[in-house]
Parts: sequence; structure tokens; C-alpha cells
Amino acid sequence: MEWITDVKILIVGLGLMGGSYAKALKRLGFYVTAIDAKQDSIDYAVRNGIIDNGSATVDPALVSEADAVIFALYPAVFKDWIEKNQQHFKSGAYITDVTGVKSAVVYEIQQILRSDVEYIAAHPMAGKEVYGVENSDDAIFKGANYIVTPTEKNTEKAIKWCESLGKILGFERISVLSPEEHDEMIGFVSQLTHCIAVALMTCNDSKELVNYTGDSFRDLTRIARINENMWSELFLLNKENLISQMDCFSAEFSAIRNMLANGDTEGLKEKMRLSTERRAYFDKTPKGSTKK
Repeated sequence: MEWITDVKILIVGLGLMGGSYAKALKRLGFYVTAIDAKQDSIDYAVRNGIIDNGSATVDPALVSEADAVIFALYPAVFKDWIEKNQQHFKSGAYITDVTGVKSAVVYEIQQILRSDVEYIAAHPMAGKEVYGVENSDDAIFKGANYIVTPTEKNTEKAIKWCESLGKILGFERISVLSPEEHDEMIGFVSQLTHCIAVALMTCNDSKELVNYTGDSFRDLTRIARINENMWSELFLLNKENLISQMDCFSAEFSAIRNMLANGDTEGLKEKMRLSTERRAYFDKTPKGSTKK
């Protein structure tokens, strides 16, 4: 499937991410429809030109006319939706997603999905600490990373199609990882960081801290404003990887604590030098597509 503007795209789940996808695709001239459980979200999106049409129920006509369907749902809801409604997909349609874990989702959906519809998974590494289509903003994709997570069931054509979706949305770097590689990576760079932010905000209950903090604390805890329903589900679906990363972090934190307790100045400095060196990687990453 080529990304020509007469391709019809359906977004299922019109929250922050689904709405941001819709905004980007509509701006590029695509015909975009949406299904969301909240009628208010559909009405807002139509009224503000984010989508062309939509429904608060599963409308077989909307599903069957779509050449591509993008799912922005929680993993369990995503799987349930496929089981109940896949009969409405157009033969030859591609479906993709924005789901934050892959191994617990991709294989199961590919197993139950019709053979004439292909699911190629992806994860846009972008977002904001607000929710809902009213906060959607396709500018969040600019300079961000986009990960395609194919399996042996995916065709090369579908993988290229999914990569090209990331490109037209405006992502800076397009990478390809297996679902397992993705989940190990995401356990560290995303889920562990959210756990740390939550722990920082829950280990001290002083309401007066807001009067004394600087930017470093605000930066560290920006992601502590968290959607408990979504993130608890993602944590549990990837718990082995996340616990492993938490154990590594705990060991490193304990090592730094012991250096402090023992007055190990050189040990502390070495940790700080290593930290500075590794943080520099994130300032030097070249632009363009990368694949593993």
C-alpha cells in the first residue's frame, strides 16, 4: 500500500496519541475517520477538523472502508477489539498500533487475526503528560523516535509501509527491533524512568517542597503525572524486563550510597564521569534512520 492521499485511515482510540496521529494525517491530506467510546471526543475532533468523520460505537462501514487502521488502545482493550470486530476489516488492510509493550500483544493478535489482514506493530516514542484528543499535538513527533517491531509473520512490504508511516508523521529516527528487543529496551528507557519518577514523588509527602525546588527536580519528576490505568497495565505486561532493570538500578544506587557512606571521593567522581560520558551519547545521535 502506497501512502497516497486517497488512502482512507481509521484511528481506533482518539486520545492524545490517536488524536495526534489524526492531526498529522489530516494535515497531510488523508481522509481520516475515528472510533472512540466517548462521543464528546468524536464531536470535538470533527468540530476542530482533526478527523473527517467518526463514531462512538464500532461502525462496520467505517471499519470496512479503511485501507489502514491505527489502534491507540490499551493492550487488553486492543486484543478484545480485534477478537470482536475483525470481521469488518477490508481484505488487504494493514493495521498498526502505538502500544507501549509488544511481546504480550503482537504474537497473540497475529495469531487470531484473519490471514488477509496484516498487523505490523509500532511504538511512537513521543507523548505528553496530558490526556485526551483536546490535547493532541502532532508537533510531539518532531525529533522523536519511532520503532517498528515486526515478527516472522510480517511481509517486507508491510514493514516498509510501517516505516514510511513514521516518516510521513515526522519522526526523526526510524528503528526496527524484534518485540523482545523492544520490551527489554522499553523496560529501561521508559518504564524504569517512570518508576523512579513515581518513587521520587511518593517518598516525601511535604507539600512545601514546591516552594524550594529548582528545575532539576521538576525535570526528573515531569513524568510522575501518570495515567495509572495505562501504566500499571504496561508494567505488569512487561514485569520480567522491568524488574530486571529495577534490580540493576537498585544495585547501582546502592553502590553509590556505599561510596558516600564510606567517604569514597574517587569512586563517586568516577561514577559521575561515567554518567557524563554516557549522557553525551544522547546529544550526539546522528539524524536519520537506524536499524538493528
